[in-house]
Amino acid sequence: MKVILREDVSKLGKSGDAVVVADGFGRNYLLPRGLAVQASTKNVKVLEHQKKLIQTRQAKLRVESQDLSKRLEAVSCTIARKAGEEDKLYGSVTSRDIADALKEQGVVVDRRRILLEEPIKQLGMVSVPIQLHPEVTGTIKVWVVKQ
Repeated sequence: MKVILREDVSKLGKSGDAVVVADGFGRNYLLPRGLAVQASTKNVKVLEHQKKLIQTRQAKLRVESQDLSKRLEAVSCTIARKAGEEDKLYGSVTSRDIADALKEQGVVVDRRRILLEEPIKQLGMVSVPIQLHPEVTGTIKVWVVKQ
C-alpha cells in the first residue's frame, strides 16, 4: 500500500513523504489515526498545499522548542529519596519523577520526552537530556538528595 505521511512517524518517514507500507499497517494504524492518507492523484495535490503549511508549523515548533531548551538549561530540580549505605537509593528516580518535579516548577514536559537510559539509583547530580523536537534536545540538572 502506498501512502503519504501527514505527520512524522518514527522509523518510517517525515511528513509529506510517500512511502510503501504493509497493507495491514496502513489500513489498521496509519489511516485511522490520521497519520497518513492513501497516495492518489487528488491526495497528492492536496498534500502539496498542506506540505507548505506543515513546513511552516514545523519551523514554528522548532523555534518554540529552542526557546524551551534555553529555559530548561537554567532549571534544576531536586528530588529527595531514602538512601542506604554508600549513597545507594532504596528505590530509583524515573522519568515520571522528573516530570512531576518539573511540573511543580511550572515547566510542563511529557515524561516520554525525558531520555533516561536507565533509572537513577545513586545520590548526586545527573544531567538528563529531554527530546523537545526531532532536531532540538535540551538538558536539565537533576539533583538526587538524601531524605
